[in-house]
Amino acid sequence: MVMSYPVPANDADRLRALRSYKILDTQLAALICGVPISLISLIDADRQWFKSRFGLDLQQTPRALAFCTHAIMQPGMFVVPDATQDERFAQNLLVTGDPYIRFYAGAPLATRDGHLLGTLCVMDRKPRTLTEAQIEALKIVGRLVIANIELRRDLQELKDALAAPDATEGPSGESAPGLDEIISRLHEVASNLQGVREGRKQSPGSGMGSRLKL
Repeated sequence: MVMSYPVPANDADRLRALRSYKILDTQLAALICGVPISLISLIDADRQWFKSRFGLDLQQTPRALAFCTHAIMQPGMFVVPDATQDERFAQNLLVTGDPYIRFYAGAPLATRDGHLLGTLCVMDRKPRTLTEAQIEALKIVGRLVIANIELRRDLQELKDALAAPDATEGPSGESAPGLDEIISRLHEVASNLQGVREGRKQSPGSGMGSRLKL
């Protein structure tokens, strides 16, 4: 039996709005850089998995094959113009076989305490380079991604704290943050998000030669 459910009169417009928000994840990165593939890649203990993906059917790969494994070894942008000419990747199964990666650029996703969780990356099946404007824009979108990730985590911590106000430990055994600390984090992340969207927020050590409105 097919169950009925209410549908808003403007549901078509609502669905278009819903789907449009995905552009902040990966489609915007691909559009900016003019490439067919873009990913939010997170590096786990022995794998990389894709929180969001555009132009690629894979959901995860072994960590040993991940370009992002190399990208998180440094705080800046990691770029491979032609993987077949790079001894680190020339024999990589993702280069010699499907999806036949040639170009890679990854903006690291750095938490507020400096941990590099993964990257917002773009890839192509042919060698290429990015312009300075494309690189800067990719960094900005990467900062939007990590700000949203941290916001979701802080909101979950706030929810947990409100549900168990007397808890002294978090879910992993560490000291649970207090409400004041969580609220302070939320204010900080919200401010960062607004700043990046207005093109005025810079990450530590970055130098934006121009401002980008998103």
